[in-house]
Amino acid sequence: MEERAEIVSGLLPQLRLDELLGELQSRLQAVRASRDRMNELLEAVVAVGSGLDLETMLHRIVEAAVTLADARYGALGVIGDGGRLAEFVPVGLEEAEITGIDHWPEGKGLLGLLIRDPRPLRLTDIKTHPASVGFPHGHPAMRSFLGVPVHVRGEAFGNLYLTEKRDGGEFTADDEAFVSALGAAAGVAIENARLYEDSRRQQRWLRASGEVTTRLLSGTEPAEVLAALTIQALELSGADLAVVALPDVDRTRLVIEHADGEGADGTRGLVLPLNGSLSGRVFQTGRPETVADFADDQRAAAVARAAMGHIGPAVVFPLGGPGTVRGVFTIGRRRGAAPFPHAAVEVAASFAAQAAIALELADRRRDAEQLRVFEDRDRIARDLHDQVIQRLYAAGMSLQGTAPIAADPVVRTRIEHVVDEMDQAIADIRTAIFSLHSRPQHAGTALRRRIVAVADEMAPMLGFAPTLRLGTGLDHNVAAGPAEHVLTVLREALSNAARHANASEVEVSVAADSDLVLRVTDNGDGIGPGTRRSGLANMADRAELLGGTMSVGPADAATGTGTLLEWRVPVQ
Repeated sequence: MEERAEIVSGLLPQLRLDELLGELQSRLQAVRASRDRMNELLEAVVAVGSGLDLETMLHRIVEAAVTLADARYGALGVIGDGGRLAEFVPVGLEEAEITGIDHWPEGKGLLGLLIRDPRPLRLTDIKTHPASVGFPHGHPAMRSFLGVPVHVRGEAFGNLYLTEKRDGGEFTADDEAFVSALGAAAGVAIENARLYEDSRRQQRWLRASGEVTTRLLSGTEPAEVLAALTIQALELSGADLAVVALPDVDRTRLVIEHADGEGADGTRGLVLPLNGSLSGRVFQTGRPETVADFADDQRAAAVARAAMGHIGPAVVFPLGGPGTVRGVFTIGRRRGAAPFPHAAVEVAASFAAQAAIALELADRRRDAEQLRVFEDRDRIARDLHDQVIQRLYAAGMSLQGTAPIAADPVVRTRIEHVVDEMDQAIADIRTAIFSLHSRPQHAGTALRRRIVAVADEMAPMLGFAPTLRLGTGLDHNVAAGPAEHVLTVLREALSNAARHANASEVEVSVAADSDLVLRVTDNGDGIGPGTRRSGLANMADRAELLGGTMSVGPADAATGTGTLLEWRVPVQ
């Protein structure tokens, strides 16, 4: 027994030593793991701070957080105006999964809680928290959760969201500490990227502003200046579509004269009513309007919503101040995109101000040129009246006094004939003087106005106002004869749509570049076999008379519904 006791007592110190060695090894492994994670954190900080492109940096931050916490999914929600999520940067979702999600998170539930109370939050199961409101339709299921705020200069920039620990467990305090440290480093990197982005935007704006100023001072046509402004504003504001609408002569409608970006071709030339449209409201009040979802905003005209149905966030600027508005400038982003940041709005507003200056200078330059022309006309008219007419009159009086003393009747007759011719010349000169004092109307502008008048005239018969799209060339390229023909054809085409088509939508497009082209499209029943052809024959005869053509067919070739009438004649 004593021998056994001695053996047992000898083994106890050995067992304690093994326990101590095991504990030491475990702690060494923990230290090694902590060292490795610290190295990962340092590498993540270096990676995050290695670039200055903000979008790329935000994606790197999320990737680094996912790696540090060994999470399956991660996202960075950027806080916008009103405490809503203005941007959402996800990592870990496949493209098909992203497409299947009904909508991005909007800052409700747990995400909204982190926005209101920006402190780290760890959960074993998301559904158990009282603030949880579930996921959007199509969103993958998620259980464990870690949320960490990201601050920039002491203000909340957004939050890092991590879900689904890869080992199936829950996020630990170490995970929270490492991701919080990454968030602090990310805040500094984001601030640097913002400053760099602002400086680049400012530099590009100064360059673009200088180019516009040069164009304005060099007398460049306002249309060219506005086209350049539209392109530059699109690029510098981060918009997907930018359009400029100008009033017609009667200032009762706005016409989209310039457009650039996604869907520009479908908006260019569109005619908007002054009353009953968002652009008209801005034009009348002189105050900008911000829109959360343009395609669904009932303040916008129906024709504008149809043409720009892909636009969500938008800002509408007046070109000029209240009482002196000369047009409307609109920038928009695709539906589902984040609203415009304040810096982008300021850039677009500066371009709108420059566009207003361009139109003001163009008006003043045109007025000055017209004044010079009128002054020259007045001078010529005065010279004709004071010198030419008086000399002709004096010469005529002299000849008229000479006629009675002429012995030869033939000579007397010739003198009287010359006097009559001089009287006629004086009358012609006076007519010319009157013409010089008159102010001619612009033929092209009159055609635009008459096209709009025909559309208004036919609206009661149709039961709705047709959509108008006025293209280029109408101001200068159309002579009086073709102009009369195109108006007659337009009236007949709209009358046919009203009487036979059973249509609820009609679009009229007129342009005069290489050809004068009228297109009338409706969504009605189409041309049936029993449709009377006399009106169509008359329109075709008018096209043939001017050396052109006319074609009629279904607007939708696949279904055979609707009607597309195209009337085309050479520009004369």
